[in-house]
Amino acid sequence: MPIQGLNYKKKEVIMEIFIRSIHFDATEKLQAFINKKVEKLEKSYDEIQKVEVQLKVEKPASALNKTTSINIVVPGTTLFVEKTSDTFEESVDMCLDAVKVQLAKYKEKQRSR
Repeated sequence: MPIQGLNYKKKEVIMEIFIRSIHFDATEKLQAFINKKVEKLEKSYDEIQKVEVQLKVEKPASALNKTTSINIVVPGTTLFVEKTSDTFEESVDMCLDAVKVQLAKYKEKQRSR
């Protein structure tokens, strides 16, 4: 009698993305840019539950006044990154680069347990 394998269907986690802008109104183009970039994080780690992106204009007249902070909720912890730059696109890219490193470390830590 052949041994039958068991099929495990992996529970699909739906990632929620929240974008909040402080002291200004984010354009649709900027929101679409952020959504597109954040959705790519699922390639790095597929169990992301929630991503909160906060955009803030510090001192409007100065350079390096666009701050982006990202909170990422994964099972068991929350990852946080904050970067400041001349443009929101640049600070979002810097945040996502940093968070990919954090996700890789978190994933490696989970595997070693």
